[in-house]
Amino acid sequence: MSTGIRIAELREGKGWTQEELAELLGITRAALSHYEKDRRKPDFETLTKLADHFGVSIDYLVGRLSSPNAQATQEVLMFADGLELSDEELLKKFRLTVDGRELTEEEARRFIAFVRAERSMRL
Repeated sequence: MSTGIRIAELREGKGWTQEELAELLGITRAALSHYEKDRRKPDFETLTKLADHFGVSIDYLVGRLSSPNAQATQEVLMFADGLELSDEELLKKFRLTVDGRELTEEEARRFIAFVRAERSMRL
């Protein structure tokens, strides 16, 4: 099920119009309509607001979980907290994407280098 269909179903389940939800989110009704029809993808801030208003996870909204009430176990959370992106095996095992396109190994390395440089400048 697509993100748009999930948003529309959750909105309808609350009995909200597109106008009402758009106002809660601080976006236009047209933008919400584009999301629901899968013409556009909501940004992270909008996904976060949607998840908060509906009481679901972002993973559910984007289709990574099939149940709106599913939650990661403590073991999964601990595992995720311990992931190190520079680990060669992780880069090969997990598909990292930006704008729907998979990052190449070189792009992933540059991304990691950028984050490290940004962090070092804050120190």
